[in-house]
Parts: sequence; structure tokens; C-alpha cells
Amino acid sequence: MPQFKNWLYLTQHGMFCRICRQHKPPIKKGPLKRAFIEVGILVFRKDYIERHISSEPHQYSVKHQVSLASGYSVMQAFEPTVIMEHEAVIGGFKCLYWLVKNEIAHHTNYPKLLSLAQLLGCDYFEKLKVDQRNNYQSHRIVDEMLEILAEIVESPILEEIRSSQAISLEVDETTDVSVNRQLDLHVRHLDKEGYVFNHFLDLVTLEDGKADSVVAAIKSVLQKKDLPVDRLYGLGTDGAAVMTGRLNGVAKQLTDSFPKLVSVACAAHRLALACKDASNAVRYMANFRNHLQELHLFFRNSANRSATLSAAATTLGLNDLKVKEVKDTRWLSQHLAVQNLQRNLPAVLAALAEEASTRKCPVAKGLYTFCATYRFVAALYLQADVLPHIAMLSKVFQRADVNFLHIKEQVDYKEMHLMLPVICIIDPIILLSFSTFPQAGETPLPGTFLARLHQDLDNPGGLGAFSIAGEEERIRRGHGILERPREDMWARFVRDVLKPYICSLESNIESRFQHIEVLGAFSVLGPKAVTSNDVTNISMLQTLANKFIPGQDATVIQELTSYKQHVLEGTFKDKTQAEIMQLLASEKDEWAEIYPNLSLLSSAGLVIPVSSVNCERDFSTMNRVKTDMRNRLKGEHLAACMRIAVSGPAPEAFPYTQALELFFNKPRRIKCSDKQCHLCTK
Repeated sequence: MPQFKNWLYLTQHGMFCRICRQHKPPIKKGPLKRAFIEVGILVFRKDYIERHISSEPHQYSVKHQVSLASGYSVMQAFEPTVIMEHEAVIGGFKCLYWLVKNEIAHHTNYPKLLSLAQLLGCDYFEKLKVDQRNNYQSHRIVDEMLEILAEIVESPILEEIRSSQAISLEVDETTDVSVNRQLDLHVRHLDKEGYVFNHFLDLVTLEDGKADSVVAAIKSVLQKKDLPVDRLYGLGTDGAAVMTGRLNGVAKQLTDSFPKLVSVACAAHRLALACKDASNAVRYMANFRNHLQELHLFFRNSANRSATLSAAATTLGLNDLKVKEVKDTRWLSQHLAVQNLQRNLPAVLAALAEEASTRKCPVAKGLYTFCATYRFVAALYLQADVLPHIAMLSKVFQRADVNFLHIKEQVDYKEMHLMLPVICIIDPIILLSFSTFPQAGETPLPGTFLARLHQDLDNPGGLGAFSIAGEEERIRRGHGILERPREDMWARFVRDVLKPYICSLESNIESRFQHIEVLGAFSVLGPKAVTSNDVTNISMLQTLANKFIPGQDATVIQELTSYKQHVLEGTFKDKTQAEIMQLLASEKDEWAEIYPNLSLLSSAGLVIPVSSVNCERDFSTMNRVKTDMRNRLKGEHLAACMRIAVSGPAPEAFPYTQALELFFNKPRRIKCSDKQCHLCTK
């Protein structure tokens, strides 16, 4: 019994307690006196030994042993009396937290994990088995423990949010595997140093998807969590009609209740929709997009076809990659599909030709006829030039801590009052623009994929090995291939595809990203404001003051005058606008005291979201937590699982002692050996 080796020793006369023999505790005379001092008659009876260590005489001896500083720490000295039961409960919390943090079904796997721990030598879990009916493994007790863990995770987050001088919400709605409507709320807030943090707030089940129901759910969560609605400055949505409706949308109703609120539709959603609409506006590009998906399905649904593609790629020395899927629910998935197909087009054409000639597959023949054309290859190269840069911008939008200031650093603005660039999203140096081709037949820009189009078509080791037709329409009508000069085919592609596509892309981006005056007005806090027109600066400052600090126009203008002087003196030299606003928003910096109104405006500007991507990540977590096998998980318990999975610390960093204290706030059947334990005697 290694846990008793510090004080229990064996002689030829039996087993004795070294501590009790040394300190000789006062014991009433009677037949049990010898049992308290000498344990020889209790050889190999563990329950008798445990009865001895729980006795008052033994505890008296232990206390004296500690006071004499005999080499044992206080915790080591009292370990035999309290650690077993408490460690069993803490061990249960550890097992449950590990399961939930790793998004594993906890109700079914919690007893199994405890059994595994016992198999590995954790004997103290036997203490959880109070009797035949109480073993602390039922669904009810597991749910109680889950609520305790979620409360410990949530409490410090709510305290940080309540102490923040600016907060904002990201809201989105989805349907889970049980076909229940779920409303996800994600919160952004500032800490004392002006840094932005994102946290999962809550998940609410909706009866319907109407705006009134969504607004009622949001207000209920804000009230239940006791969040400072007077410091609520931003609302990020996915841009759906129910969220952004002009007359009765969620944003409209919340703005009426909270006048300081600035509603922003998700920029990542809008950019993806703009790219999709640009393709649909040009007939050939819409057809091109559909054929990309057909290529994916053709190879995905057959192992033999995939093997043929792999063999063709190996023969040509190309990357052995699958044809990617084009899916509207995945942002800019067409970029990955185009990127992969452009690198492996010879292998794809070879595989299609093999299927069409050997297996007489009509689908392969149709796909080959469409893909082995000049226009298809040129369109593929066009999108290979355009989409990577738009995908880069989309990834900027998808960052968890992004705000409009980060976007401004990624792209160039034409006008300071624009939230997002319109035509400037497309880099005129790298990307092709319709203005680059005022006359048909002009050479593409160097360094682009289109610039090497003709070179690749003539390469015998690549596309030159295939019969790339000039006009696919003549082939479909049964006519022969009509040879045309490359200049004519290029001119036709520019006229019918390139110019309309680029023009449509620009117009869709412009229509999706409307001017947002409030966000654009934050430029007045940047370092370039000192060189701008004072009338323009005052106008933008008044826009911010009227929205966030009504009635403080004069005070804010005075602060701006002093602030501009500091900028001219080089106080904020070599700092970006985001860094300056962070300094102004920091409560630990002197600037917050010097410019209190500018500090508040900076705080509001930093937390206003430009996307709802955090909600999308929460939905991904929900889909991993609530699966077909766990479709009954709902309500507070589903939200608790998500809260731990999204915001909980690593299992080794969780404060399990705090969970133990909360666990014993209610009377429990399990009692520790220490009769004077302040937890178990509540």
C-alpha cells in the first residue's frame, strides 16, 4: 500500500502507525484504544486502515507531525485524509472536460473514460461509487458537471466584456442536423490595452426565422448576460434580407433600440456573391463554372476515372491532384478549382481522351469537346490571373480580429470615405482590366498566365499534344474545325468574354460594397488627416460625434485640434491608423485621459465588425458537436459544449479546484474522510 508507506510500517508483531506511536494522542480508555495506536490486528484490511486515518487521534498526530516540521509539507501530511474523495471528483471533471473540449460525445464516453482511467491505475475513482445506485456517472450528474465547467469558462469572459468600453456583436442563423433553427451570437470587445478579442457568446434555438424572433432572442441574451448595451457599437450580419431589411430587418430594429449601433453586412459573403454574380452575368463564364463542377463530379464518382487521371498526371510529370469542387457555400471555392485545373489541365484532357476513346464514355467526350478549346483555356487562364488576388482579399476578411483598418492596409483607397475599394480591389499592375485592352488584339500584361497562353498552347509536352479547337460551336453542330489566326481568336475572346467579365466583376463589387459614411469617417483619426482639408475633417468628426457622442461636437473638435498638433510634432510617427487608434483606446495610456472623446470613438471603430466569419466558425464547431448520433443535444447543454470547445482553455490549464468548490455548493452523497472539510460540510 504505497499511499500509506510514510506512516505505516510492519513488524513481527503486526502493523503500526508511526505517527500515532510517536505523538501518542489522547484516547479514551476502552477496547478501541489499541486499534488507534497499533494496527497489528488489522493486517491487510484496507478498510480498517482507512477508518484509522479518519479517526480524530490520527488527525491529532498528523497535525503535531506537521508542526514539528519533520520534513512533510502540509498537503503531504493531510493527503491521506482528504485527497482521495476530492481527487476522484476532480478527476471526473478532468475526464469530462477533455471529452467536451475535444468535441467527443460526453454522455456515452464519460463512464468509459473513467473505466479506462481505473484500468490504468487511478484507484481513487472507486470513491465515486458511493453505493449501488450512486456512482456519479448518470446523465443528470454529467449535465450538472458540464454546466459547472461552462460557467467557469464563461464567467471571466463576461467580466471582461462588462468592463470593456466598447463591444459589438456578430449574428448569424443556421439549421442544425435536427432541422432546428439556431441563432449564433459572437461578441467582440476591447481589453484595457486596446486589443480586440472575440468570444462565443451564446446559441439560441429559434421557433422561426422572422426578424422579430431574432431581435427578441438577441435582447434576451443581452439581458441574461447583463452586457452593457449602452456600449454596444457594432453589429455584423451575413447580409441576408431578414438581417438587413430596410423597413423591419434585424439591424433596423436593433438600431432603433440602440441608436449607437452600426450595422455592417459581412464583407466575405458580399465578395463571394460579387464573384458569383460576375460569372453568371457573362454567359460563357456561367457555362465555364458549370463545367468545372461537372469535371469534379465526373472524376469523384468513379475510382477508375480517378486512377486514369492519376496515371495521366504521373506520365506527364504533373501534380497528382484531384479536380476540386465548386460550391457556393464555400467562399471562393472556384479559386481552388481553377488553380488546380490550370496546373493539371494536360493530365485532365489526357484522362478525358482516354475515357472517351477506350471506354466510349459520352460524358467524357462532351467534357473533352468543351475543355479542348481555345476559349476554355483562355478563360481558365483569365480566372487564374484574377481569382487569387480576390481570394487573398477574402482571407483578409476572414481573419478573426479583422476590422476595416486592416482592409485599408491591404488595398488602396480611391476616396477616404469609402469603406472598401471598388475598382481598386483589382490590382491594375498585376490583374487584367478591361481598360488594359482598349483595342482588340493587344498583348496581355507580362507575368500573367494569359501572357503565356499561346506559348503553352504550342508546347508539345503540354497542351500542344492535344487538338485545341478554335470554335467549339462548329464542332457541336457537326462541322469541322475552322482554323483561324490566333489574333482573331484572341480578339474574339477579349470582346466576348474578358471585357464583359472584368466589367461585370467591377460593377458587382461596386454594387455589393456601398459607401458607409460612418466607417469612412474614422479616417479623421489617421495620420493623414493633418494634411486633409479642415472642413472635411470637421464634417467627418461631426458624423462620428452625432452617432456615438451626441451633443459633444464642440468638445470633440477641440480634442481634434490638439491631436493634430501632436501628429505634426511627430508624436505618432511611423504608426498606422490602427496603431494610433489602439493607443487612443488603451485605458492604460495617457492619451485616453487627454482625449476621452477621441478614445471612445477609437474604441467604437476598433470593435465594429466587417464580417460574420466568427459565426461561421461557430457553426462548424456546432456541426462537429451536434452530429447525427448526438441529434438530441440542444439548448443550454449544446451551448455549453460549444462554449468549452470554442473559448475554453487547454485541459491542463483549466482551474479544476474551482469546479470542485462549485460542485460541493449542493449537498452530495460523496463525503471525504476529513469530517471538518469546509467543502463537504456545507
